[in-house]
Amino acid sequence: MKKLIFALIAGAATITAAQAQTTITPRPYVGVGVSGADREYYVPGATINDTDGYRFSGKIFGGAELTENFGVEAGYTDFRKAGANYAINGANTRTETDGYNAYIAGKATKALNDKFSVYGKLGVTHTKAEMESATAGLNRKVSDNGAYGALGMQYNVNQQVALIAEYERFGKKQDFGPKPDVVTIGAKYTF
Repeated sequence: MKKLIFALIAGAATITAAQAQTTITPRPYVGVGVSGADREYYVPGATINDTDGYRFSGKIFGGAELTENFGVEAGYTDFRKAGANYAINGANTRTETDGYNAYIAGKATKALNDKFSVYGKLGVTHTKAEMESATAGLNRKVSDNGAYGALGMQYNVNQQVALIAEYERFGKKQDFGPKPDVVTIGAKYTF
């Protein structure tokens, strides 16, 4: 999946190079962020005692502003392992979840002034989640493609550096792993 994300970023760069021959001057960018998501732990017949809950993970993204208001972006969030303790058939045990989300999206931006802008993104996402349990037979994996959307705001520190804060939605809810509602803060560098 990481190869796919880098291929998508390279594709965005190719589009940028092709567009450079027109009167529009695309601006490629890269960024990093910290994404926070709660976890879901559904184990059939079990009672969940406690969980690691909300965890923060790293995100990388890149894209190109094709015009002042429109662009494309691809990103990857690697959600860290998190766990839960539960009781099943009178025995206490533990489960761990892990996962990631990758997306590619179109991006629409509206400048509020020279420092602040708001944006929305709409595209597709690939989600993968795994659950490993100490109890045999409860290990599960799921891989899914779905809709991706985000709403965010950007603060321009200068012409190259900006800070972002956004709410992202990665596909549909699963029985286990990171929930699809994610909050991200980060920084991006525009070339």
